[in-house]
Amino acid sequence: MIKNFLFDLDGTLLPMDMEVFIKLYLSSLCKKMSPIINLQPQTIVDSIWGGVAAMSKNDNSRPNKDVFWETASKISGIDLKIFENQFNDYYLTEFIETKEGIGNTPYAQKCVELIKSHNKKIIAATNPIFPEIATYRRLNWAGVAPEDFDLITTYENIGVCKPNLDYYREICKKCGIRPEESIMIGNDVDEDMCAAQLGFDTFLITDCLINRKDRDYSMYKHGSFEDFYNYLNIYFDGENN
Repeated sequence: MIKNFLFDLDGTLLPMDMEVFIKLYLSSLCKKMSPIINLQPQTIVDSIWGGVAAMSKNDNSRPNKDVFWETASKISGIDLKIFENQFNDYYLTEFIETKEGIGNTPYAQKCVELIKSHNKKIIAATNPIFPEIATYRRLNWAGVAPEDFDLITTYENIGVCKPNLDYYREICKKCGIRPEESIMIGNDVDEDMCAAQLGFDTFLITDCLINRKDRDYSMYKHGSFEDFYNYLNIYFDGENN
């Protein structure tokens, strides 16, 4: 029996062209922040990517947030954390410009509502490299509410990233769940399907598929988000009979 449903966000609940989204994100962020912190846009970009790289190597000994600001500050040569409020303001305002690279699917809301109606746990298992404020905004763009989820991983509340299996172990610990009673739904063959190694069931959403190494993914359940919605209906029908 599946008791816990873990959803990736970017490219899964929220369809997107990742390259377009990142380009718009960095451009709009630099446009706002460069005059505020008196740094060239390229320095800001380098600092952000450096912070992301550091978070990807974090060992869960401290929150990703601390690792990000420490590393980004070293690269930029100034203490960027003192501008955290201004960065957060960006996510409330200019971040909306990134929606040009974002699509939408009715199946995000449909699946969440269906799972909630069966009293299952739902977890937003998005790679925790964004702050809560930015993650909540993207959930809203996906047509779902933050309060729909039992846990939303952000850079404030976790210190490890996908595809490190400790990311999934930490979710299990925080939520008191077991992999064998859980399913990970995502669009990234490497970062999401790796949960199967711990005993998670998996479903690969192929609408915005990310498969960097061109791996064979036939061993995973896979299909469009509509396919997953149909799978859920069949699953719950079987569970009720």
